Amino acid sequence: MKNFSFVNRIQNLSKMKSQEFDLIIIGGGINGAGVARDACARGMSVALVETRDFASGTSSRSSKMVHGGIRYLENMDFKLVYEALNERNKLFEMAPHLVHPLRFMLPLYKESRVGMFKMGLGMWLYDILALFQSPEMHERLDSKESMERMTALREKDLLGSYVYSDGYMDDDRLVYETLRSANELGMVAANYVSATGADFGADGKISSVHCEDQLSKEKFTIRGRHVISSVGPWTDQLGDKLFKDWKKILRPTKGIHLTLPQHRLPLTSAVVMGAEKGNRIVFGIPRHDMIIIGTTDTDFKESPENVGVTPEDVKYLLDITSHYFPGANLTPHDVISSYAGVRPLVNDGSSSEGKTSREHTIIDDPRGVTFVAGGKYTTYRLMCQQTVSHALKSFPVEDRARFAKKDTAVAFNKYTTESAFHDAQVLASAWAQEYGRPVADVVALAQRYGREAEVILSKYDHRYSYWQLEAAQAIDNTMCLNLSDFFSRRVHLFLADRNHGLKHLDEIAQVFKEKLSWSEKRMHEEKHALSEYMGRELEWKKHF
Repeated sequence: MKNFSFVNRIQNLSKMKSQEFDLIIIGGGINGAGVARDACARGMSVALVETRDFASGTSSRSSKMVHGGIRYLENMDFKLVYEALNERNKLFEMAPHLVHPLRFMLPLYKESRVGMFKMGLGMWLYDILALFQSPEMHERLDSKESMERMTALREKDLLGSYVYSDGYMDDDRLVYETLRSANELGMVAANYVSATGADFGADGKISSVHCEDQLSKEKFTIRGRHVISSVGPWTDQLGDKLFKDWKKILRPTKGIHLTLPQHRLPLTSAVVMGAEKGNRIVFGIPRHDMIIIGTTDTDFKESPENVGVTPEDVKYLLDITSHYFPGANLTPHDVISSYAGVRPLVNDGSSSEGKTSREHTIIDDPRGVTFVAGGKYTTYRLMCQQTVSHALKSFPVEDRARFAKKDTAVAFNKYTTESAFHDAQVLASAWAQEYGRPVADVVALAQRYGREAEVILSKYDHRYSYWQLEAAQAIDNTMCLNLSDFFSRRVHLFLADRNHGLKHLDEIAQVFKEKLSWSEKRMHEEKHALSEYMGRELEWKKHF
């Protein structure tokens, strides 16, 4: 595969200044990446800019689930659930290294808003909407069977539970794999480039976008035939930059998550906690050595980059979790890490945050911009396909025919097809012997990269540690430019490790220094920036 690195960023900036593109995409989260991949697959020329790091906004701050949305059945969103379940099944096939089946237990108590019978109907409907193609059908368990399955669960007033299938994913890495696939198809992309305004032609349509390189502070313009906005919770801010008469369309809501060490909450499967006092469902999701608890859903009226976790948020999630697992005796000191994100929900006039629609909205502005906002992570591929088709309505008929829809429900690359991923798990031990590596390290690489693990092992210095291999891969193939972006998104050290991975900092920083030609002073500054980032993210801990 082609590299997608800092060197490519420099080359891409040069192309952006000199070429005209069919599409200019603003925003490098999952929607921007998905739109780029879909458009490039159709044969369109595409430029993509992202103000910060790719996936640094909402796209890396999800519950990390690929799911139909069991709770949306309560809002009668059957179409949304059907689409999500269908896309979930496609993602299992497209990205077996990133998206994995997971069993969820939903316990019901006397005080639960929904009883066993009604929930049973919902479970059958969930399986039906999945066309009976879930990894496993749902199960009904009585209270005794539920306690045998999940021994730490609160037994008092337990009626029973249902166990059903959905999935979990690496949300940030799904963005990077989508971008790499688009890069392979000809996308021209750069992170740390902000869109600041636009020029309009005689026909009243946008002819170019003003940009600023956040690293060099150089200003330049990108010429293009059409613009697609995929900036999530920044949609209204971008609308204001492009148009003087922009009317706000979003009702942003904040969602936060906590991570706990698995030994403090030993879940045998994911668990769905009904939050009986309100309408919000809270999940407990086992991920390797950690448990993710979340999420909240509250209106958020500040700028999205100011979102953060508060002590009240932490108490809310721990109180709900303790209600279901009283024996765990959880306290804020058990929390390893946390993260907060802003959902770009489209304002539909709903009375509460939880009832605001999760369906996506595509707005075609006659001045040459298509805005996409809202929607669920699971349905991103379908949403992006529809967005490109909408944008093409403004193109001549011959172009619409030339850029006809292509099937993008295929593996991101040859290394991670279902068969290649399976082969990698079988071959991992042999690779460990061939390259003189610890078996556990090579197995981990095979699980994360499929057969590309062998490419990584053969490409990089044999003296590199596991984390140095990860750093080199991130720099060369995900345009990772600094330590904060690596620790927070390329790997999950910040979220999963009690020390936040700082024990590996020096060895990782050395790879960045070598590959990005950092001076000692620059390396010191980057380490300091990482420390400040972690401090901001965990500011709430000072209150406990």
